[in-house]
This record gives sequence, structure tokens and C-alpha cells, in this order.
Amino acid sequence: MKTMGPLLFLLGLLIIGLLAKNQSLIVAVAFLLVLKFTGMGDKWFPAIQQKGINWGVTIITIAVLVPIASGEIGFKQLSDSLRSYYAWVALLSGIFVAVIASKGLHLLQNDPHITAALVFGTILAVALFQGVAVGPLIGAGIAYMAMKLVGMFSGS
Repeated sequence: MKTMGPLLFLLGLLIIGLLAKNQSLIVAVAFLLVLKFTGMGDKWFPAIQQKGINWGVTIITIAVLVPIASGEIGFKQLSDSLRSYYAWVALLSGIFVAVIASKGLHLLQNDPHITAALVFGTILAVALFQGVAVGPLIGAGIAYMAMKLVGMFSGS
């Protein structure tokens, strides 16, 4: 029955993804199921587990840089935007989120069982509260900060 556990878990996640209309979850689970059923999982799962977050961050970074590469955003737009109070708030928010995400990456690498709780929390938020899946790095970063705060007040 041990070999059925991962399959049932993935199928459950697929059903939740379909019900929640979460395309990222559906694609991710389908991809993993294909690897599992084709026998390629033993080869690819370790690499994906070890390097997948970095691959994902690279893809997100590429997507964010496309407006610069296409010429849609340039130095003029940057200098114009920095005259706005809101742009400074956005700039500082971007810095803050990136720092939080780095702490999340550290947490996920050193405490991978946290990933399951983060994924489940994200699925619940998307399915029940019309949330948006922003990814485990931010969630892990927020969890890291919350754990540090709890540690400060509890003396651990």
C-alpha cells in the first residue's frame, strides 16, 4: 500500500486543482504523474526536488524582465516612476518580498516537510477563498518570519 500513497495523494491534489480551477497545480500534478507512470520519476524526481525551485525562480525572473527586453520598460519609465510616492512603496515592497522569499528558500531547503503544509494552505486558500497561488517561497518566507517572532517571544 506504500506505493499507492503517493499516487492517491497526487490524484487527490489533482481533483482539488480541478475543483479550484488552479492551472498551476493541475499542470504540476499531471507532469509528476506522467513522470511516475512512464518510469522516469526515479531519474527526474531527485533533480526536480533539488533544483526545481531555482529553475522556477529563473523562469519567473525571465518573465519579469521581458518588458525590459521588449523595450516596454526602460530608463525613462524607471526615472518617471520614481517621482511617484506609490513607486517608492512598490520599490520597497519588492525589496521586502525578495528578502522574505530568500528566507523562505532557506526554510524550504532546510525543512522540506514545511512544503506540504504550505502547498495545502495554498490549495485551501485558492479553493475556498478565491486566493491566488503566489508560490511556496513567499509563504515559506512569511512562515520563517512568523517562526522567528514566535521564537523571540517564547524564548526558543
